[in-house]
Amino acid sequence: MLLTAKILLTVATLGYSAIPTFFDWNASHATNPSWTGHARYHVVWQVSSYDFTALLSLILIWTAGPDAAALWVPALLALAIYGGFWIAWATRPIYGGVLQDKVNGVPDIHYRIFGRAFAVDANVSLFLPLTLSTVAATMLVWGLTT
Repeated sequence: MLLTAKILLTVATLGYSAIPTFFDWNASHATNPSWTGHARYHVVWQVSSYDFTALLSLILIWTAGPDAAALWVPALLALAIYGGFWIAWATRPIYGGVLQDKVNGVPDIHYRIFGRAFAVDANVSLFLPLTLSTVAATMLVWGLTT
């Protein structure tokens, strides 16, 4: 169970760091000509902060040894970061946010389930399963430490 928790936390950690780094360091975000310089500054700051947080988390995950209590910090950091995503998603109407920029935006991911086709925003498609794996990892850590 400890190894499973470490693997799930590693996947969650790479999800909030490697995925945004890959998608955001290009014309869809950091160098998007339709974004203001200040917005680009904030996305680079956010992505860099998540990368450094992920590095710290990965060190904690894989140097914890048999002590599952050491996994609380990476688990809570991941929950906080994914929680921030879902807060931003839920409050879009308040601040005029959109999931996808009309210029150079990341396209929706298209699915076909039981013959029905539909599209889901790429962020939601990626971060929903990662959030669920983070919750599962946190529940494992809780079970191992209580």
